[in-house]
Amino acid sequence: MNTKNCLQSYENYLKQQVHLKEKYCPFYLRWVQLAYKHLNLPLNQPVSAEQIRSFLNTFSQSYEDWQIRQAENALRHYNYFISPEPVKGDLSVTSTQSDAWEHAIRRLKEILRLKHRSYQTEKAYISWVKKFQIYLGNKKPQQINEHDVQQFLSFLAVKKRVAASTQNQALNALIFFFRFSLNKEPLNDIAAVRSYRKKRLPVVLTPGEIQRVFKNLEGVFMLMAQLIYGCGLRLKECLSLRVKDIDLEEGIVIIRSGKGNKDRRTILPTTIKEPLRQHLRNIRYFYDKDRKEDVPGVALPGALERKYPNAGKEWAWFWIFPARSLSVDPRSHLVRRHHVTPSSLQKVFKTAVKKAGITKQASVHSLRHSFATHLLERGCDIRTLQELLGHKNLQTTMIYTHVANVNTLQISSPLDDLS
Repeated sequence: MNTKNCLQSYENYLKQQVHLKEKYCPFYLRWVQLAYKHLNLPLNQPVSAEQIRSFLNTFSQSYEDWQIRQAENALRHYNYFISPEPVKGDLSVTSTQSDAWEHAIRRLKEILRLKHRSYQTEKAYISWVKKFQIYLGNKKPQQINEHDVQQFLSFLAVKKRVAASTQNQALNALIFFFRFSLNKEPLNDIAAVRSYRKKRLPVVLTPGEIQRVFKNLEGVFMLMAQLIYGCGLRLKECLSLRVKDIDLEEGIVIIRSGKGNKDRRTILPTTIKEPLRQHLRNIRYFYDKDRKEDVPGVALPGALERKYPNAGKEWAWFWIFPARSLSVDPRSHLVRRHHVTPSSLQKVFKTAVKKAGITKQASVHSLRHSFATHLLERGCDIRTLQELLGHKNLQTTMIYTHVANVNTLQISSPLDDLS
C-alpha cells in the first residue's frame, strides 16, 4: 500500500472507528507524517513507545502541550491501525483453554491468594487474562509479548470503548500475569490507545432528599444506609464490618483493609449508636446458632485463618451484617456464614429513591458522595475529609469542591446589585 492510500485508510479509520471530528483528521495525518519522516521509517512499520517518546521530546520545545498530546494520540492510534489483530470479534465467545493456559491461569490464582488479594480482584484479574487469551487465539502464553498487550488494550479502547478505569484494570491484570504467572520482566511503557477519561461530577443528594430516601427504608437496610452516609463508607466497607470494628463508647468506626488495603478511622454518628446496640443484640442470635451447630467460623482476612484457626468463631470477628443463610465459601469451599450481598441493599435503595420521587441517577455510593459534600459545606477542611474518606491522593477528594454549595469568597453576583 502506497503512502497516499495508507494515510487515506488511516483517515477513514479515524472517522469511522475512533469517531474523530473531521476537522481534526488533517492534524492527525500531519503528525504521523512528521513523526515517520523524523524517525526515517516506512509508514507500514509500527513505532515503539521509546520512538514515540523520542519524537515528542524533540518537538516539545516547538509546540504547545496540547499539540504534543494530540501527536502522541495520533501515533498510538496509527500503531493500532497498521498492526493486524490476532482475532476479530466479541470477547464473550468461549474458547477451549490449552494445557499451557490452564497452568498459567492456575498459577495466577495461586499467586493472587498467596499475596492476599481480595476475591473480587482475583475474579477480575482471571477474567481479563481469559479475555486476553481469547483475543490472541491459539498463541501460547510463553509466546505473548508487549505488542500483544498493546494491541489488546488498544482494542478495548477503540472497539469496545471501555472507560479509562476499565482499561487500567486490564493493564494491571496483565502486568501481574506477566510478572508472577509467566515469570517475565514487567511490561515497559506501552504505546496503546488510551481510553478517554470523562470528567463526571459525583451524584450528590441534598439533606432533604436523603431524609426522603430514608423514610422508604427500614430495618437492617435503613441501618446500612445510615452507616454509609453517616460514616462516609463504601458499600463493600460497610458490608465487611465486624463487631470489633465499631467502638460505641468512643464513637469511632475502623475500616480494615479498605481500598488500597489500608486501614482508617472515621466518625460514628451519635444518632445510630442505640440502633446499632439493638442490632448487635439481634445478630447475636445467628452467632449463637452457628456456635451451637458447630458451623465453621466466618472468613478471616489474609493469613489470619491459618495462624488463628478458631478466631473466626469469636464474637469479635462476627459480621455486623451477616447473611440469614449459610453459603459456600468460594475459596475454602467451607459452608459458613458470609455477610449480606451488595445487591440486596442496592435493589432496596434503588426502589427507595424511586419512591422518594428523586430523578437523579443516585446509587448507594451517592450516600458516600453526599457525606463528603455535606461535610465540606459545614466547614470541614479538605485534608481531614481526605483522611475520613481514605483517599490516597488529595486530587480525588478535591472533586467534591466542585459540587459543594460553599461560597468561600462571600461574593455576590452583580445582577443582585441591580435590585
